[in-house]
Amino acid sequence: MKLTLTQRLSVVFAVLLVICSGTSAWLQVRSNRMHELEVVQGLSRDLAAHIARDTQLMDADGLKPDAVRNLFGQLMLVNPSVEVYLLDIDGHVVGNAAPAGHLLRDKVDLAPIRRFLSGAMLPILGDDPRSVDGRKVFSAAPLKANGQQTGFLYVVLLGEAHDVYDAKDATGMALKIALWSIGLVALLCLLAGLIAFAWITRPLRQLTDKVGQFDINGAPKPAQINATELDSSDEIAVLDHAFVHMQNRLGEQWRAITHQDQERREMVANISHDLRTPLASLYGYLETLSLKDASLSSEERRRYLGIALDQSRKVGGLAQSLLELVRLEHGFVQPVIEGFSLPDLVQDIFQKFELTAEARSITLTATLPPQVPTVMADLGLIERVLTNLLDNALRHTPVNGEVQVILSPEANSVAVTVSDSGPGIDAELREGLFLRAFTIGGARRDGGLGLRIVHRILQLHGRSIQLVDRPGHGATFRFSLETRASAR
Repeated sequence: MKLTLTQRLSVVFAVLLVICSGTSAWLQVRSNRMHELEVVQGLSRDLAAHIARDTQLMDADGLKPDAVRNLFGQLMLVNPSVEVYLLDIDGHVVGNAAPAGHLLRDKVDLAPIRRFLSGAMLPILGDDPRSVDGRKVFSAAPLKANGQQTGFLYVVLLGEAHDVYDAKDATGMALKIALWSIGLVALLCLLAGLIAFAWITRPLRQLTDKVGQFDINGAPKPAQINATELDSSDEIAVLDHAFVHMQNRLGEQWRAITHQDQERREMVANISHDLRTPLASLYGYLETLSLKDASLSSEERRRYLGIALDQSRKVGGLAQSLLELVRLEHGFVQPVIEGFSLPDLVQDIFQKFELTAEARSITLTATLPPQVPTVMADLGLIERVLTNLLDNALRHTPVNGEVQVILSPEANSVAVTVSDSGPGIDAELREGLFLRAFTIGGARRDGGLGLRIVHRILQLHGRSIQLVDRPGHGATFRFSLETRASAR
């Protein structure tokens, strides 16, 4: 049988309550009994001493039968529950008034008697001569004759008559009332405990329902958090608050992973598309050269080989960019920070693209202030950033256009702006610009890998790149690098 947490707590509480109530009842009975024995023995503590002082029960010749019978008769009339015994010096019963067959012991242990006579704490239980193993409260006093101790007067205070009367139902009425009271209190405590458990575990049940409804595959919606209702002393409320935070965080991560997975799929599709065209062209021209080699002229052969080489360079460039992006995104590349001159780097990169720009009649312009502070970055990686940006700008700038690089010293950094006179990038394409491919005028910008590499390299430097609006220009990208003074 499966039980809920509330039901299990209720069962455990009920069992513990029954055990505690039973223990309490037993302790109550035990306490009352011991208190009764202490009172009886305390009130009759000197009874045996008075009898021994006022009555001569034994002399040097031994027991005086007439005195013993008279004493037993008088005591039985005054108090029927009292039983008197005469013991010798070793504890043997030498005189009693018990009916025939009622005396079951002929000797009494003297250790409790000595403790009683020494004034030990009450109650003290001694042997009951009318029981095989019973023990009862008593009063005792030594008996002397001619200055010599001859035995003991042993008075059992609650004898057989008391036991018979105590066994009747009427004598247990007070105890029954006490037990019924304990039972009623236990029942009320049980009801109160069940209500309390239901109230205490209510937030936990609500949290359980939330956990049961939570489905990571369903991209959970953000849960509402009411900070004013949070009580730091309520562990369940804190747990619920933490779960809501966890749910929201998992939801955000799930949406981010889903978005990244979609972007990864798009990137793979874009790369496949970008590779398909040059590979098909490369295969086609190589196949033509293989099948028609004898019929082709030298000029046609050189042209076909030139096209094939150009397409193979495109495939190699895409493969290299993809490998570089993987290395950057998986932490295989870490920047080595050093100081270098940014104007010198810009001029070196301009020389790299000089022939390409002249072939398309594109003007390369660099705006370099007289005093540009030394920047602190990885020279090779920043060179890759500027190379990607200038390569993109040249490929999307029309003939007779212009590509411009501007360096602007700022407080603790140097801003770098790269702009072209091309068609620019539409507003709807700017979201996720550095994380996915995009198309301008039907031409795909390097499958999105170039800008994605730029974005990742600047992330490794703790920097970012933005697409800014610059009137009269096409696409304008801007980023900044830390200077030597701020790095200190």
